[in-house]
Amino acid sequence: MRITENINLAFGAIKSNLLRSILTILIIAIGIGALVGTLTAIDAIKSTLTTTFSSMGSNSFEIRQWRTRRSDKNKKIAKAVRFDEATQFKKRFDYPATVTVSTRATSFATLKYKDEKSNPNINTTGVDENYLQVAGYEIAAGRNFTDKEITEGRQMVLIGQGVVEKLFDKSIDAALDKSILVENTKCKIIGILASKGSSGAFNADNVAFLPVQLVRKKYINSNRTYSVNVQVEDAENLAAASEEATGLMRAIRKVGFGKDDDFEIAKSDKLASTFIENLSFITMAATLIGLITLIGAGVGLMNIMLVSVSERTREIGISKAIGASSAMVRRQFLIESILISILGGAVGILLGIIFGNGVSKVTGGPFIIPWLWILFGLMFCIFVGLLAGLYPALKAARLDPIESLRYE
Repeated sequence: MRITENINLAFGAIKSNLLRSILTILIIAIGIGALVGTLTAIDAIKSTLTTTFSSMGSNSFEIRQWRTRRSDKNKKIAKAVRFDEATQFKKRFDYPATVTVSTRATSFATLKYKDEKSNPNINTTGVDENYLQVAGYEIAAGRNFTDKEITEGRQMVLIGQGVVEKLFDKSIDAALDKSILVENTKCKIIGILASKGSSGAFNADNVAFLPVQLVRKKYINSNRTYSVNVQVEDAENLAAASEEATGLMRAIRKVGFGKDDDFEIAKSDKLASTFIENLSFITMAATLIGLITLIGAGVGLMNIMLVSVSERTREIGISKAIGASSAMVRRQFLIESILISILGGAVGILLGIIFGNGVSKVTGGPFIIPWLWILFGLMFCIFVGLLAGLYPALKAARLDPIESLRYE
């Protein structure tokens, strides 16, 4: 019997037990869909993270307050980086690099213009004249702060496209040179930032940048810490620059000889690697959940095939009576089992691609077709179908034709 005839007979058997077949296909689809969908979403998030941190510059690093982690064996005191320390570093660091000093004012600012008001989700940061260059922002309209405006802490602001959209109905011309309230501080808009889009939960367009001295005056906080970002001219000199920066900051903060740094240096590529490394745990969990679901689907498929053998006992007896060999019967049931598994896998892969790329769209990532996971999913479905159908096929092949014909 040719393989095409076996497939046609398998489709006929599936149609005759449509409800049970659909349920099994759906169970397999859920398992494969969860696996492919989650892994596609993770690939999209990785792509977004890589793009985001690349835009920060692979030739930059950040000096900041030590962030204590649960995994740290030796807990360090998280000593804030003071403004005078950050500005001293900026003046004294003579390596060929651009240095910027910044501090987070609030992540929940509300901006107002006349009767229009933004949501309380605007990231407001105090910056200096070099911040835009190092952070990877560009001016779409207007201009950047001057040294004098930063030093005097003038009430001026640079806003992102998200703020323009909310307060000025997407009109850059209407926004420029207008005065708005940043919390309770009246500031003149001198520049509009080019759009950077969103990366997961962070929207790089929902931002407002104020002169760092203005933030010091308006957002009084005794525990305020400052970040120093350094962008070297040549990425090959990043390691040397970070070592020199470490030495200078230790001297400024008077860290004793032989003592550990009481600050940390974070490189953009290291941050991306850390995030991606954390995502690997999600990948393993998703793979495990998907495999467990598929094992359950395999057990369900085996039960359905065993029921099918019982219901088609007379049919098997007739087939053997007219010349079908045990090998042919065995092959027929195996093909039927594999076919059900492949159909479930195909539906699951389609659902997984839709789900994964839905997440990709939300995070601003590219459209991804995970060919490797598709191939793995199909191969695993064939394996599950083969494994689940093996025992029922052997049982069907061993049936005695005379006893089968008597079966009611």
